[in-house]
Amino acid sequence: MATKIFGWVLLIAGVVIILGTLYSSYNIFTGKAAPPEIFALPEEEAGPLTGEITGIQDIQAEMEKMISEQLKGILPAETLPKMLNLIVWSILAGILIFGGAQISSLGIKLIKK
Repeated sequence: MATKIFGWVLLIAGVVIILGTLYSSYNIFTGKAAPPEIFALPEEEAGPLTGEITGIQDIQAEMEKMISEQLKGILPAETLPKMLNLIVWSILAGILIFGGAQISSLGIKLIKK
């Protein structure tokens, strides 16, 4: 009798894990909640603006700054970390759903015993 009760507990725990993960995933992918932030961009410091550019290294630094600003217009800087965070959440959700299914399966085996 104790194994059947433990089986029901495992079955319910597995289903709760699966449903909780699905609910969290729904909230994350509809924008109601933020995904766990694993990847983040460091804040950029704005350098002092100078009126005159002197030297080749200053010109090269200005060119790099202009190119990076143009690239930000094509692909915003926040896009890559946001995509990586969603991918990490998807992998974690898959692992949690798989684990919940295994726990529920074990509970079903104990109920049938």
